[in-house]
Amino acid sequence: MSKKDNLRNLGFLAGGIVLLLFVPPIFSIYVRSFFMFMMMYVILSLSWNIISGYTGYINFGHVIFYGVGSYATAILVVDYGWHWIPSLFAAAVAGFIFAIVLGYPVLRLKGPYFAIAMLGASEGIRVIAINWHSLTHGADGISFPNIENSWETYHAMMVVMIATIIVSYWVGHSRFGIRLNAIREDEVAAESLGINTTFYKLAAFGLSAVFAAMAGGIQGYKTLYLEPESEFFILITIYMKLFAMFGGKGTVIGPILGAALLYSVQEYTWIRFPTAHLITFGIFIILVARFMPRGLMGYAIDKGWARKGMVH
Repeated sequence: MSKKDNLRNLGFLAGGIVLLLFVPPIFSIYVRSFFMFMMMYVILSLSWNIISGYTGYINFGHVIFYGVGSYATAILVVDYGWHWIPSLFAAAVAGFIFAIVLGYPVLRLKGPYFAIAMLGASEGIRVIAINWHSLTHGADGISFPNIENSWETYHAMMVVMIATIIVSYWVGHSRFGIRLNAIREDEVAAESLGINTTFYKLAAFGLSAVFAAMAGGIQGYKTLYLEPESEFFILITIYMKLFAMFGGKGTVIGPILGAALLYSVQEYTWIRFPTAHLITFGIFIILVARFMPRGLMGYAIDKGWARKGMVH
């Protein structure tokens, strides 16, 4: 990527951040919450993209780390009296450790076997959370103190989003990212070239879990209540996967655009068609998959609207 492209992308990022900074004092709590959850899905889509976009290991259980982060934060705040901000860093550590422990066996699987294993793991963790009442409070869930926190959580989510974008940009433009791409293209060939594929896959898996866990922690504190069915909901993984693929997986700009646009569409259809918004949203996804199978970034390159190096 040229210096001009770097400056242009940096300008877009800076402009978006300035715009988001002016949202809280101007708009209502609903609009503030709308932008906060949009930023949450940007984080989740980018974090999913770190493992699935760059290595090609399609993850159907990424919600595990989101749920682990939300529960780690809730347990530390409610049961142990921590302030919620330090608990986010503890949630990030918990997500990373959990990813390493889980990733070591499941990343030995490839293709659909890995996807099915992660889907099964997410369901297993959900069942454990329901039944481990002494730690997670079981199906009763955990309630935070009832306070107005839309301002704090908004800015916390924005900070985590910026950090996720920066790290994703580094992954896409570093030797680390090149090695992940080599694994995606041909893992056997990458190993023959001396790349420690196990290490790089685990590192990408752990890194992706860190940001998903922090997003889950902020979301839990924002909504003030969490329980296993909502925190380990498979639809959250489907959303982050769809958002990343709609924008263009394996890029940095793609998941950002995909999350921003598709979350807006999802929210609009929910408001306009409350009894059929999932059907409407599903039809939109089918049309996108039919006419833009490589996502927005791939479509822009095919049409000559962007160079390949510009979209990273």
